[in-house]
Amino acid sequence: MNRKQRIDSDDAPIGRILNRREVLALLGGSGAALLAACAPGVLAKPSPTAQPTSAAATTAAAAASPATTLPSCIVRPAVTEGPYFVDEKLNRSDIRSDPASGAVKAGAPLALTFLVSRVTGSACAALSGATVDIWHCDALGVYSDATDPSFNTKGQKFLRGYQTTDASGQVQFTTIYPGWYQGRAVHIHFKIRTTTSDFTSQLFFDDALNTQVFAQSPYSQKGTRGIMTNAADGIYNSQLLLSVTKSGNAYAATFDIGLAS
Repeated sequence: MNRKQRIDSDDAPIGRILNRREVLALLGGSGAALLAACAPGVLAKPSPTAQPTSAAATTAAAAASPATTLPSCIVRPAVTEGPYFVDEKLNRSDIRSDPASGAVKAGAPLALTFLVSRVTGSACAALSGATVDIWHCDALGVYSDATDPSFNTKGQKFLRGYQTTDASGQVQFTTIYPGWYQGRAVHIHFKIRTTTSDFTSQLFFDDALNTQVFAQSPYSQKGTRGIMTNAADGIYNSQLLLSVTKSGNAYAATFDIGLAS
């Protein structure tokens, strides 16, 4: 796969945001499983170091009518899996190392928490037993277990792994702030699987924060010339933007998301 193919296959949206009528139809029937974002407070209390945005609650409230009560959730857009998903079956919370060599990828530490729920009727309930995979490039834009004109990392498994949600619908990952590569905004891939559904999307980071992080080593080795902003990325959506907090040299974020029944 050449670099153009890599960008093209990673850049096409495969989902969209549902309108109010479609949300009502989804919740009114058995329908295919889709993902929705739960408003803060519906699930287990988030980590105090990473406060989720309240945009979900605001948007949901605006969409509801006096005659119909919607859950305090909105549907998140699905986006392409990209070319580099590999089902490594690596059950681990800290995904920074390559299991074979033990080498740890350098970069700014990032604690990423998912709070997963199921939308039932007009409420969101914590969903246990869901498998959450994440994968992303390293500080210099390189993915593990992949081939590209600029790298060959077949057999390596850094920055990949999955966790299973607990009784509170929570999983936590220790990783690094992802780097960038030409043709895409900075992002992390994720996939949530249950016995009845399989959903994939991506998480994005604030452009100004990216600039700050990439001024640090090892990111600074690559510079920022050619980096794509969120607005220029064809699959970016503000509902997938992480609210990131900083503590010292480390970062943290929590993402609330739920499976519709």
